[in-house]
Amino acid sequence: MSKQYHVYIMTNRKDGTLYIGVSGDIIGRVAQHRERSLPGFTKKYNLTRLVHIEAFDDPENAILREKRLKKWNRAWKVDLIESTNPNWDDLYPALVS
Repeated sequence: MSKQYHVYIMTNRKDGTLYIGVSGDIIGRVAQHRERSLPGFTKKYNLTRLVHIEAFDDPENAILREKRLKKWNRAWKVDLIESTNPNWDDLYPALVS
């Protein structure tokens, strides 16, 4: 089984502040955000809800996607989230179940 890399979007609530990240350990990384154990942006704004996730087979494509998404305007990011998660549900419980 090959390793997967994920680009993800965290928020604090529907239509709230957005954070885009990339990780090779999505469950562990999102758990760190949820536990607020990482100093920085996600802790400051209490971004604990995973609302979007994309999987990649190699880190280069994941990092490239993250960089592209970060340059998008907010409306495009909201459209992306709502295309697969219209209620902005927290996707983390499904990852760990």
